[in-house]
Amino acid sequence: MTTARIYQRPKNAMQSGRARTDAWVLEFAPAEAKRPDPLTGWAGSGDTRDQVYLSFPSLEAAQAYAEREGLAFTVIPAPTRTLKLQAYADNFR
Repeated sequence: MTTARIYQRPKNAMQSGRARTDAWVLEFAPAEAKRPDPLTGWAGSGDTRDQVYLSFPSLEAAQAYAEREGLAFTVIPAPTRTLKLQAYADNFR
């Protein structure tokens, strides 16, 4: 049986914006381990599902797709956002 995981994209650490963090992503679990290519040394496998990322507007839509396709899935909850309120003057204490 094919397994998948459903999660919400985290915020990019290199930018301050939160673009595309509200979408849910369905990603397939790898079916085989990666191995180095003898010629180039790059890691790879024959599993092409590793390249597939499906994006959904809501968690319910992603779960409905996985159930309709007969996929066993796990939902990884989004981490809670914590605000660190800090004044500019705190930089000089």
